[in-house]
Amino acid sequence: MNRLKFSLLLVVLGLAACQHPDVEYTDFDTFQVLSVKTSNYFLEDGSLNPEVALMGETDWEPDTKVASTEAATLVRDLLGVVNSNSLIHIAGIYNGHDTDGSPLKLSGKVVVPAKGPVKNMILVSHYTIGANYECPSETFPLEAMLAMKGYAVVIADYIGFGITANRIHPYMHTESTARSVVDMGVAVKPYLKHIGREPESEEVILVGYSQGGATTMAVMDMIQDEYSNSFPIKQVYAGGGPYDLAATFDVSMELGRTGIPCAIPMIVQGVNEGEKLGLDIELFFKPHLLQHYNEWINSKQYTVKQINQLIGSNDLRNIMTEAGRDRTQGETAILYKALLKNSTLNFIPYAPIFLFHSRNDQTVPFVNALSAEAYFKGNDIRCDFGDYGPHGMGAVRFILTVYKDLP
Repeated sequence: MNRLKFSLLLVVLGLAACQHPDVEYTDFDTFQVLSVKTSNYFLEDGSLNPEVALMGETDWEPDTKVASTEAATLVRDLLGVVNSNSLIHIAGIYNGHDTDGSPLKLSGKVVVPAKGPVKNMILVSHYTIGANYECPSETFPLEAMLAMKGYAVVIADYIGFGITANRIHPYMHTESTARSVVDMGVAVKPYLKHIGREPESEEVILVGYSQGGATTMAVMDMIQDEYSNSFPIKQVYAGGGPYDLAATFDVSMELGRTGIPCAIPMIVQGVNEGEKLGLDIELFFKPHLLQHYNEWINSKQYTVKQINQLIGSNDLRNIMTEAGRDRTQGETAILYKALLKNSTLNFIPYAPIFLFHSRNDQTVPFVNALSAEAYFKGNDIRCDFGDYGPHGMGAVRFILTVYKDLP
Protein backbone atom coordinates (compact mmCIF):
# COMPACT_ATOMS: atom_id res chain seq x y z
CA MET A 1 0.00 0.00 0.00
CA ASN A 2 1.51 3.35 -0.98
CA ARG A 3 1.78 6.25 1.43
CA LEU A 4 -1.17 8.21 -0.07
CA LYS A 5 -3.56 5.23 0.19
CA PHE A 6 -2.38 4.55 3.74
CA SER A 7 -3.02 8.18 4.71
CA LEU A 8 -6.52 8.05 3.21
CA LEU A 9 -7.23 4.86 5.13
CA LEU A 10 -6.23 6.56 8.39
CA VAL A 11 -8.59 9.45 7.64
CA VAL A 12 -11.48 7.06 6.96
CA LEU A 13 -10.77 5.12 10.15
CA GLY A 14 -10.57 8.37 12.09
CA LEU A 15 -13.96 9.51 10.81
CA ALA A 16 -15.44 6.14 11.65
CA ALA A 17 -14.08 6.40 15.17
CA CYS A 18 -15.71 9.80 15.62
CA GLN A 19 -19.07 8.29 14.67
CA HIS A 20 -18.72 5.32 17.06
CA PRO A 21 -21.57 5.02 19.56
CA ASP A 22 -19.08 5.10 22.44
CA VAL A 23 -18.42 8.80 21.79
CA GLU A 24 -18.39 9.35 25.56
CA TYR A 25 -14.80 8.11 25.55
CA THR A 26 -13.84 11.27 23.67
CA ASP A 27 -11.66 13.61 25.71
CA PHE A 28 -12.32 17.35 25.87
CA ASP A 29 -10.37 20.25 27.27
CA THR A 30 -12.96 21.32 29.87
CA PHE A 31 -13.60 17.83 31.22
CA GLN A 32 -10.82 15.25 30.92
CA VAL A 33 -12.19 11.72 30.95
CA LEU A 34 -10.68 9.21 33.39
CA SER A 35 -13.00 6.27 32.78
CA VAL A 36 -16.25 5.26 31.12
CA LYS A 37 -18.47 2.42 32.23
CA THR A 38 -21.96 1.26 31.31
CA SER A 39 -24.03 -0.28 34.11
CA ASN A 40 -27.64 -1.20 34.78
CA TYR A 41 -29.36 0.20 37.84
CA PHE A 42 -31.39 -2.99 38.14
CA LEU A 43 -30.33 -6.54 37.36
CA GLU A 44 -32.24 -8.87 35.05
CA ASP A 45 -34.14 -10.38 37.98
CA GLY A 46 -35.38 -6.91 38.95
CA SER A 47 -33.17 -6.56 42.01
CA LEU A 48 -31.13 -3.45 42.73
CA ASN A 49 -27.58 -3.60 41.37
CA PRO A 50 -25.40 -4.30 44.44
CA GLU A 51 -22.87 -1.76 43.17
CA VAL A 52 -25.33 1.09 43.84
CA ALA A 53 -24.01 3.01 46.86
CA LEU A 54 -26.67 3.31 49.54
CA MET A 55 -26.01 5.88 52.24
CA GLY A 56 -24.32 4.20 55.20
CA GLU A 57 -26.59 4.51 58.23
CA THR A 58 -25.31 7.46 60.23
CA ASP A 59 -27.62 7.45 63.24
CA TRP A 60 -26.07 5.95 66.34
CA GLU A 61 -27.32 2.38 65.91
CA PRO A 62 -25.27 -0.81 66.39
CA ASP A 63 -26.51 -2.79 63.38
CA THR A 64 -27.12 -1.25 59.97
CA LYS A 65 -27.36 -4.37 57.80
CA VAL A 66 -31.14 -4.48 58.17
CA ALA A 67 -31.46 -0.80 57.29
CA SER A 68 -29.39 -1.28 54.11
CA THR A 69 -31.52 -4.27 53.06
CA GLU A 70 -34.71 -2.31 53.69
CA ALA A 71 -33.34 0.61 51.68
CA ALA A 72 -32.63 -1.61 48.66
CA THR A 73 -36.14 -3.06 48.86
CA LEU A 74 -37.61 0.41 49.16
CA VAL A 75 -35.89 1.51 45.97
CA ARG A 76 -37.25 -1.45 44.02
CA ASP A 77 -40.77 -1.20 45.42
CA LEU A 78 -41.29 2.54 45.10
CA LEU A 79 -39.44 3.35 41.89
CA GLY A 80 -41.93 1.73 39.54
CA VAL A 81 -41.39 1.87 35.78
CA VAL A 82 -38.06 3.30 34.62
CA ASN A 83 -37.37 5.00 31.32
CA SER A 84 -33.84 3.74 30.77
CA ASN A 85 -32.15 1.18 33.03
CA SER A 86 -28.79 1.31 31.23
CA LEU A 87 -26.58 4.19 32.34
CA ILE A 88 -23.20 5.48 31.20
CA HIS A 89 -20.84 6.62 33.97
CA ILE A 90 -18.13 9.09 32.95
CA ALA A 91 -15.54 9.93 35.60
CA GLY A 92 -13.27 12.86 34.86
CA ILE A 93 -11.17 15.84 35.91
CA TYR A 94 -12.07 19.51 35.60
CA ASN A 95 -10.64 22.91 36.49
CA GLY A 96 -11.93 23.99 39.88
CA HIS A 97 -10.92 26.28 42.73
CA ASP A 98 -9.21 25.76 46.06
CA THR A 99 -10.57 27.20 49.32
CA ASP A 100 -8.56 30.39 48.71
CA GLY A 101 -9.87 30.75 45.15
CA SER A 102 -6.69 29.58 43.44
CA PRO A 103 -6.93 27.05 40.55
CA LEU A 104 -7.20 23.39 41.55
CA LYS A 105 -7.85 20.26 39.49
CA LEU A 106 -10.86 18.38 40.85
CA SER A 107 -12.77 15.25 39.91
CA GLY A 108 -16.30 13.95 39.69
CA LYS A 109 -18.72 11.86 37.67
CA VAL A 110 -21.34 12.42 34.98
CA VAL A 111 -24.10 9.84 34.53
CA VAL A 112 -26.29 9.87 31.42
CA PRO A 113 -28.83 7.42 29.99
CA ALA A 114 -27.25 5.06 27.47
CA LYS A 115 -29.81 6.06 24.85
CA GLY A 116 -32.23 8.86 24.14
CA PRO A 117 -32.21 12.63 24.58
CA VAL A 118 -31.03 14.44 27.69
CA LYS A 119 -33.66 16.77 29.16
CA ASN A 120 -31.70 18.85 31.66
CA MET A 121 -28.48 18.80 33.62
CA ILE A 122 -28.90 17.93 37.31
CA LEU A 123 -26.19 19.22 39.65
CA VAL A 124 -26.07 16.84 42.61
CA SER A 125 -24.30 17.75 45.85
CA HIS A 126 -23.40 14.50 47.59
CA TYR A 127 -23.93 13.58 51.23
CA THR A 128 -21.28 13.08 53.94
CA ILE A 129 -18.70 10.38 53.23
CA GLY A 130 -15.53 9.34 55.02
CA ALA A 131 -13.64 6.93 52.74
CA ASN A 132 -12.32 8.00 49.37
CA TYR A 133 -13.71 4.88 47.70
CA GLU A 134 -17.19 6.25 48.50
CA CYS A 135 -16.74 9.39 46.41
CA PRO A 136 -18.89 9.75 43.26
CA SER A 137 -16.07 9.20 40.77
CA GLU A 138 -15.33 5.85 42.42
CA THR A 139 -18.88 4.54 42.97
CA PHE A 140 -22.30 3.90 41.44
CA PRO A 141 -24.09 6.81 43.16
CA LEU A 142 -27.63 6.33 44.45
CA GLU A 143 -28.56 9.62 42.78
CA ALA A 144 -27.71 8.10 39.39
CA MET A 145 -31.29 6.80 39.32
CA LEU A 146 -32.31 10.31 38.21
CA ALA A 147 -30.49 9.73 34.91
CA MET A 148 -32.93 6.92 34.15
CA LYS A 149 -35.57 9.57 33.45
CA GLY A 150 -33.43 11.20 30.79
CA TYR A 151 -31.20 13.60 32.74
CA ALA A 152 -27.45 14.23 32.88
CA VAL A 153 -26.52 13.79 36.54
CA VAL A 154 -23.35 15.71 37.46
CA ILE A 155 -21.75 14.91 40.85
CA ALA A 156 -18.53 16.54 42.05
CA ASP A 157 -16.22 14.70 44.48
CA TYR A 158 -15.46 17.94 46.43
CA ILE A 159 -12.03 19.05 47.61
CA GLY A 160 -10.47 16.26 49.66
CA PHE A 161 -11.87 13.36 47.65
CA GLY A 162 -11.16 11.82 44.27
CA ILE A 163 -7.92 13.11 42.82
CA THR A 164 -7.47 15.45 45.82
CA ALA A 165 -7.88 12.72 48.47
CA ASN A 166 -4.59 13.77 50.03
CA ARG A 167 -6.15 17.12 50.94
CA ILE A 168 -8.28 18.04 53.96
CA HIS A 169 -11.94 18.12 53.02
CA PRO A 170 -13.37 21.56 53.97
CA TYR A 171 -16.47 19.93 55.43
CA MET A 172 -19.41 22.33 55.77
CA HIS A 173 -17.42 25.23 54.34
CA THR A 174 -20.26 26.15 52.03
CA GLU A 175 -18.52 28.54 49.63
CA SER A 176 -15.71 26.24 48.52
CA THR A 177 -17.89 23.13 48.40
CA ALA A 178 -20.58 24.87 46.38
CA ARG A 179 -17.86 26.25 44.10
CA SER A 180 -16.67 22.70 43.38
CA VAL A 181 -20.20 21.74 42.29
CA VAL A 182 -20.70 24.82 40.11
CA ASP A 183 -17.22 24.56 38.55
CA MET A 184 -18.00 20.99 37.50
CA GLY A 185 -21.27 22.11 35.93
CA VAL A 186 -19.39 24.79 33.98
CA ALA A 187 -16.92 22.18 32.70
CA VAL A 188 -19.45 19.47 31.87
CA LYS A 189 -21.87 21.68 29.95
CA PRO A 190 -19.64 22.09 26.85
CA TYR A 191 -18.41 18.51 27.21
CA LEU A 192 -21.95 17.14 26.86
CA LYS A 193 -22.41 19.22 23.72
CA HIS A 194 -19.08 17.98 22.39
CA ILE A 195 -20.11 14.31 22.72
CA GLY A 196 -23.57 14.87 21.27
CA ARG A 197 -25.49 14.65 24.57
CA GLU A 198 -26.34 18.33 25.00
CA PRO A 199 -29.42 18.82 27.20
CA GLU A 200 -32.57 20.00 25.47
CA SER A 201 -32.87 22.85 27.98
CA GLU A 202 -30.28 25.14 29.56
CA GLU A 203 -32.22 25.08 32.81
CA VAL A 204 -30.50 23.15 35.57
CA ILE A 205 -31.98 21.20 38.49
CA LEU A 206 -30.23 21.15 41.87
CA VAL A 207 -30.40 18.12 44.18
CA GLY A 208 -28.73 17.31 47.49
CA TYR A 209 -29.25 15.42 50.73
CA SER A 210 -27.63 15.82 54.16
CA GLN A 211 -24.35 17.72 53.65
CA GLY A 212 -25.50 17.89 50.05
CA GLY A 213 -28.78 19.52 51.08
CA ALA A 214 -26.99 22.46 52.66
CA THR A 215 -24.51 22.58 49.78
CA THR A 216 -27.38 22.64 47.29
CA MET A 217 -28.72 25.78 48.93
CA ALA A 218 -25.28 27.36 48.65
CA VAL A 219 -25.08 26.27 45.00
CA MET A 220 -28.43 27.95 44.34
CA ASP A 221 -27.21 31.18 45.92
CA MET A 222 -23.95 31.08 43.93
CA ILE A 223 -25.63 30.38 40.60
CA GLN A 224 -28.16 33.16 41.15
CA ASP A 225 -25.34 35.61 41.88
CA GLU A 226 -22.82 34.58 39.25
CA TYR A 227 -24.29 32.23 36.63
CA SER A 228 -27.94 33.15 36.25
CA ASN A 229 -27.68 33.55 32.47
CA SER A 230 -25.80 30.34 31.69
CA PHE A 231 -27.51 28.21 34.36
CA PRO A 232 -31.11 29.28 34.90
CA ILE A 233 -32.46 27.19 37.76
CA LYS A 234 -35.60 25.17 37.07
CA GLN A 235 -36.08 23.43 40.43
CA VAL A 236 -34.23 22.82 43.70
CA TYR A 237 -34.57 19.68 45.83
CA ALA A 238 -32.95 19.79 49.28
CA GLY A 239 -33.31 17.05 51.88
CA GLY A 240 -32.11 16.41 55.42
CA GLY A 241 -29.63 19.28 55.33
CA PRO A 242 -27.83 21.14 58.14
CA TYR A 243 -28.84 24.53 56.71
CA ASP A 244 -28.48 26.21 60.11
CA LEU A 245 -25.11 25.09 61.47
CA ALA A 246 -25.28 27.30 64.54
CA ALA A 247 -28.70 25.93 65.53
CA THR A 248 -27.40 22.40 64.94
CA PHE A 249 -24.49 23.13 67.31
CA ASP A 250 -26.87 24.53 69.92
CA VAL A 251 -29.25 21.56 69.78
CA SER A 252 -26.43 19.04 69.96
CA MET A 253 -24.85 20.76 72.94
CA GLU A 254 -28.19 21.04 74.70
CA LEU A 255 -28.87 17.32 74.21
CA GLY A 256 -25.26 16.41 74.96
CA ARG A 257 -25.12 13.90 72.14
CA THR A 258 -24.94 13.53 68.37
CA GLY A 259 -26.29 11.03 65.87
CA ILE A 260 -23.11 11.28 63.78
CA PRO A 261 -19.98 11.46 65.98
CA CYS A 262 -17.57 11.76 63.04
CA ALA A 263 -19.21 15.01 61.93
CA ILE A 264 -17.97 16.83 65.03
CA PRO A 265 -14.23 16.64 64.19
CA MET A 266 -15.07 16.99 60.49
CA ILE A 267 -16.91 20.28 61.03
CA VAL A 268 -14.27 21.78 63.31
CA GLN A 269 -11.49 20.87 60.90
CA GLY A 270 -13.45 21.65 57.73
CA VAL A 271 -14.67 25.10 58.71
CA ASN A 272 -11.26 25.89 60.21
CA GLU A 273 -9.63 24.93 56.90
CA GLY A 274 -12.12 26.74 54.70
CA GLU A 275 -12.20 29.95 56.70
CA LYS A 276 -8.45 29.90 57.51
CA LEU A 277 -9.26 30.42 61.21
CA GLY A 278 -6.05 28.91 62.53
CA LEU A 279 -7.84 27.11 65.37
CA ASP A 280 -6.00 24.63 67.58
CA ILE A 281 -8.05 21.43 67.40
CA GLU A 282 -6.36 20.15 70.57
CA LEU A 283 -8.51 22.65 72.48
CA PHE A 284 -11.70 20.98 71.17
CA PHE A 285 -11.24 17.22 71.54
CA LYS A 286 -10.49 14.59 74.16
CA PRO A 287 -7.18 12.64 73.93
CA HIS A 288 -8.82 9.45 72.63
CA LEU A 289 -9.90 11.24 69.46
CA LEU A 290 -6.88 13.51 69.15
CA GLN A 291 -4.30 10.72 69.06
CA HIS A 292 -6.12 9.03 66.15
CA TYR A 293 -7.40 12.18 64.43
CA ASN A 294 -5.35 12.08 61.24
CA GLU A 295 -5.80 8.35 60.74
CA TRP A 296 -9.55 8.24 61.35
CA ILE A 297 -10.55 11.49 59.64
CA ASN A 298 -7.86 12.37 57.11
CA SER A 299 -6.60 9.04 55.82
CA LYS A 300 -9.90 8.64 53.88
CA GLN A 301 -9.75 4.91 54.63
CA TYR A 302 -12.81 4.73 56.85
CA THR A 303 -16.51 5.17 56.16
CA VAL A 304 -18.76 7.35 58.29
CA LYS A 305 -20.05 4.25 60.06
CA GLN A 306 -16.52 3.00 60.75
CA ILE A 307 -15.33 6.37 62.08
CA ASN A 308 -18.36 6.52 64.37
CA GLN A 309 -17.49 3.08 65.70
CA LEU A 310 -13.84 4.04 66.20
CA ILE A 311 -14.84 7.17 68.15
CA GLY A 312 -16.98 4.83 70.21
CA SER A 313 -19.51 7.23 71.71
CA ASN A 314 -22.20 9.69 70.77
CA ASP A 315 -21.90 11.44 74.15
CA LEU A 316 -20.28 14.80 73.45
CA ARG A 317 -18.63 14.77 76.88
CA ASN A 318 -16.58 11.79 75.69
CA ILE A 319 -15.64 13.49 72.41
CA MET A 320 -15.17 17.20 73.14
CA THR A 321 -13.53 19.19 75.89
CA GLU A 322 -15.64 21.43 78.12
CA ALA A 323 -14.20 24.48 76.35
CA GLY A 324 -14.96 22.94 72.96
CA ARG A 325 -18.62 22.63 73.95
CA ASP A 326 -18.91 26.23 75.15
CA ARG A 327 -19.68 28.61 72.30
CA THR A 328 -18.92 31.66 74.47
CA GLN A 329 -15.34 30.70 75.17
CA GLY A 330 -12.14 31.48 73.23
CA GLU A 331 -11.65 29.52 70.02
CA THR A 332 -15.09 27.91 70.24
CA ALA A 333 -16.60 31.39 70.02
CA ILE A 334 -14.57 31.97 66.85
CA LEU A 335 -15.79 28.66 65.44
CA TYR A 336 -19.41 29.46 66.32
CA LYS A 337 -19.19 32.77 64.47
CA ALA A 338 -17.89 30.85 61.42
CA LEU A 339 -20.81 28.40 61.73
CA LEU A 340 -23.20 31.34 61.52
CA LYS A 341 -21.40 32.54 58.40
CA ASN A 342 -21.58 29.10 56.76
CA SER A 343 -25.26 28.59 57.42
CA THR A 344 -27.17 28.74 54.13
CA LEU A 345 -30.35 30.55 55.19
CA ASN A 346 -29.06 33.90 54.00
CA PHE A 347 -30.40 34.59 50.50
CA ILE A 348 -33.61 35.05 48.51
CA PRO A 349 -34.42 32.12 46.19
CA TYR A 350 -35.66 32.86 42.67
CA ALA A 351 -36.61 29.28 41.82
CA PRO A 352 -39.00 26.79 43.44
CA ILE A 353 -37.64 24.73 46.34
CA PHE A 354 -38.74 21.30 47.52
CA LEU A 355 -37.69 20.75 51.14
CA PHE A 356 -37.61 17.24 52.63
CA HIS A 357 -36.81 16.03 56.13
CA SER A 358 -37.65 13.03 58.29
CA ARG A 359 -39.00 14.00 61.69
CA ASN A 360 -37.21 10.91 63.07
CA ASP A 361 -33.80 12.16 61.91
CA GLN A 362 -31.37 12.04 64.82
CA THR A 363 -28.34 12.83 62.63
CA VAL A 364 -29.34 16.22 61.24
CA PRO A 365 -31.75 17.73 63.80
CA PHE A 366 -35.23 18.49 62.51
CA VAL A 367 -34.79 22.10 63.68
CA ASN A 368 -32.89 22.67 60.41
CA ALA A 369 -36.01 21.93 58.36
CA LEU A 370 -38.15 24.17 60.56
CA SER A 371 -35.61 26.99 60.28
CA ALA A 372 -35.49 26.66 56.49
CA GLU A 373 -39.29 26.54 56.22
CA ALA A 374 -39.61 29.69 58.32
CA TYR A 375 -36.82 31.52 56.49
CA PHE A 376 -38.12 30.78 52.99
CA LYS A 377 -41.76 31.39 53.91
CA GLY A 378 -43.42 33.53 51.27
CA ASN A 379 -41.26 32.09 48.49
CA ASP A 380 -42.10 29.20 46.16
CA ILE A 381 -41.43 26.33 48.58
CA ARG A 382 -42.98 22.90 49.13
CA CYS A 383 -42.25 20.89 52.25
CA ASP A 384 -42.44 17.17 52.93
CA PHE A 385 -41.80 16.49 56.61
CA GLY A 386 -42.84 12.98 57.61
CA ASP A 387 -41.91 10.04 59.80
CA TYR A 388 -39.51 8.52 57.29
CA GLY A 389 -37.15 6.80 59.66
CA PRO A 390 -33.51 7.58 60.46
CA HIS A 391 -31.21 9.67 58.31
CA GLY A 392 -30.05 6.95 55.92
CA MET A 393 -33.57 5.74 55.16
CA GLY A 394 -34.58 9.34 54.68
CA ALA A 395 -31.92 9.64 51.96
CA VAL A 396 -33.47 6.79 49.96
CA ARG A 397 -36.98 8.17 50.41
CA PHE A 398 -35.79 11.63 49.34
CA ILE A 399 -34.11 10.49 46.11
CA LEU A 400 -37.13 8.35 45.22
CA THR A 401 -39.42 11.34 45.83
CA VAL A 402 -37.26 13.51 43.56
CA TYR A 403 -37.29 10.76 40.91
CA LYS A 404 -41.07 10.60 40.94
CA ASP A 405 -41.44 14.38 40.93
CA LEU A 406 -39.23 14.89 37.88
CA PRO A 407 -41.10 14.92 34.56
